[in-house]
Formats: sequence, C-alpha cells, structure tokens
Amino acid sequence: MGLFTVPEARAELEQLRPCIEELITLRADAAELAASLTPEGAATALGGLPELKAAQARLDELMSTIQGTGAELKGFAPLLIDFPADLDGIPVLLCWLEGDEGLTWYHRADLGFAGRRPLP
Repeated sequence: MGLFTVPEARAELEQLRPCIEELITLRADAAELAASLTPEGAATALGGLPELKAAQARLDELMSTIQGTGAELKGFAPLLIDFPADLDGIPVLLCWLEGDEGLTWYHRADLGFAGRRPLP
C-alpha cells in the first residue's frame, strides 16, 4: 500500500469509525468472557467459551479490515493506528490513539510513539 496524505488518512479514519467502535466493544467483551472462564472467574451474561471464540474471530476480522486500508495497527489496548505518510520529504506515521478525537498527531517512522508530535 502507498502513503497517505493527511486528508486521506483523516478520511480513512472516519470511514473506519464503526469498525473501531465495534473493536473496542468486542475487546472488552472478550476480556470479560476470558476472565469468566478462569477457575476464579465470575459468570457473565455475555456467555461462555463459544461466545469468546466468536468474539476473537470477529476481532481478527476487524483488525484485518483496519490493516487492509494500508494503515498499521500498532496497539490493541489502547488501540493505536498509524497511517504511513510523508511530511516535507520525511517518512512519518500519522498517529491515532484511542481517545483522540481526530487525527492530529504524527511521529517520524524511525522514532516511534516516543517521538509523537502535533501535526503542523
């Protein structure tokens, strides 16, 4: 996949919002289901092992959907999505972190999240 412009990445993020929201909900459901299946786990109205397996399968589909856009799924909890881009000839990743309202951050590809800065 190619590089995103900032407007393209923002548009893609907006297209992915329903997928992201479902992923966040399913992630919590899967955690609750998994905890309920441990010896000390409390029962949950969400179900049991079959529901956990279904949630895990759907999570895989949702993560594949995100990655199929050319974005990079870098974190699962919290959700972290990077969009490869180029700013003034420098390879960067436009960076969205769960909780961010929009796509307003980037970091150089060689620095990672620690180098995160607001977009100019």
